[in-house]
Parts: sequence; structure tokens; C-alpha cells
Amino acid sequence: MGNLTLAGLDERIGEELGLSDWAVIDQARIDAFASCTGDHQWIHVDVERARRESPFRSPVAHGYLALAMVAPLSMQVGVIPVDAAAGLNYGIDKVRFLAPVPAGARVRLRVVLAGVEPKERGQVVMKTQNTLEVEGSEKPALIAETLALLIPATKASQS
Repeated sequence: MGNLTLAGLDERIGEELGLSDWAVIDQARIDAFASCTGDHQWIHVDVERARRESPFRSPVAHGYLALAMVAPLSMQVGVIPVDAAAGLNYGIDKVRFLAPVPAGARVRLRVVLAGVEPKERGQVVMKTQNTLEVEGSEKPALIAETLALLIPATKASQS
């Protein structure tokens, strides 16, 4: 992927911006997410019960943990233009959870630039389609259309 610029975003609409490296969603990460959110549902954190009773025969990651992976993996892809001071979460237009992420699975993110909307003071809302792929699964874990508010760098912030 070439370096994105705010001025060149329009020309990249419809293009795949990149594919992240694989990231492991292990039981430790699932447990930490449960601890942070207070969501200790057995299907995520009770390994033995999940093996016995879950339709997936193992613990699975929280859907919102899978969704939370979109931001860091998209940053790894390099979705923030080089001439932006910052990219801020602006919203999510649509999310669909399509397949479980079993504990221990590897996921990666495929990012496509879906749209650009100019705002005041040179700011831009960038819409991306994010597909979180699960290694060995025909279906992705999720597809999410996310929005980022891109803040242009000022001369002072570039020096």
C-alpha cells in the first residue's frame, strides 16, 4: 500500500488499503476482555463448560472483542494518511457478526476505502469496510463499516 494522503483519498475509493498481519485471539486475551468489560458469560471464559456444552465445542471470543480488533489492525495497515495529525473513531455504520472466533484462532483485517466526506477546516470523514478474517474459516468473523474523522496536520504539528 502506498502512503495515503488527505488530498489523494478520493482517488483511492473502492481500493483495498491493505491486509494486516495475523493476530492471535487466545484465551488470555478473551479473559482480559471479560475482565475489562464485566462480560463473563461462560461461552467465553469457562473453558471446560464450553468444551462440553457450547455448539462451538470451545470458548469463543466476545463479538465486541472481535470488533475492538478493527482499530489496532487498521492502524497496522496504515489507514491514517501521512499528512493527518490524527484519526479519531467517528462511528460505525454497520456491523455484522458472521462467524465465531474460537479461542486460539488467528485473525487478520482486510480494509477497503468505501468513501470520503469533506468536513470543515480540512477535516475528512473516511469510511472503510473492514473484514475480520479467521484463519481456516470460510466466513469472516465480522464485516464492519467504520468511520474515522481525519484531522489535518498543521505546519506546527509537522515540525
